[in-house]
Amino acid sequence: MSLHVGIIMDGNGRWAQSRGLARTQGHREGLKAAKQIVKAASGMGIDFLTLYVFSTENWKRTADEVGFVMGLVRQYLKAEFAFCRENHIKVRHAGDLSRLPPDIAEDIADVCRDTETFTGMQVILALNYGGRDEIVRAVNKALAGIADTSGEAIEINETVITEHLDNPDIPDPDLIIRTAGEYRTSNFLLWESAYAEYYISDKLWPDWTETDLIEAVENFQKRERRFGAVNSAINGAGTPL
Repeated sequence: MSLHVGIIMDGNGRWAQSRGLARTQGHREGLKAAKQIVKAASGMGIDFLTLYVFSTENWKRTADEVGFVMGLVRQYLKAEFAFCRENHIKVRHAGDLSRLPPDIAEDIADVCRDTETFTGMQVILALNYGGRDEIVRAVNKALAGIADTSGEAIEINETVITEHLDNPDIPDPDLIIRTAGEYRTSNFLLWESAYAEYYISDKLWPDWTETDLIEAVENFQKRERRFGAVNSAINGAGTPL
């Protein structure tokens, strides 16, 4: 069965502050955790892994913190290519590349191109990503692509929007993990996560290990997904679930 896991990697700053360190050190440790989780997910046979790296709202942070995060992204893209090649990991991007620094956008484009033929797990880096922004861009792409010169109204439906998302060929996420005990979607995969299962972990992201990922997936596998349908099973009170 194909499995798509999305992760909202939260708690880097709190991890650092609780240790009297600069927030940037938390991001550095968060990158180490991300590397471990990518390797673990590949070994577990997860098909798609979307990591929420940097949101469209994160530009509100200080210039120093933003610059540090972007530097870590470049470091990750360059340092992990050998691992991607060895494990046939295909790297993809979600978000608006046009608002990223040109060197970062070029690095992302390069690694996506260099790994596009790999057939292993697909890692989607949500960088300068926002769910609302993705939907708006999808609608605008759809309107530009199906402009009707006859003057008739153009119908925008779910299928049309889905076909114009950043990665329309990737299945919707089955499981979305959020760390640091937060209960917000934070504008992550709003369209795609309509029927995703959520798993909230109290652990801060830099403390996450392969064991935590295994526990999250095992918890997900015990759930019954109905996608809005009614289960035929009857509970103890004699009422349909």
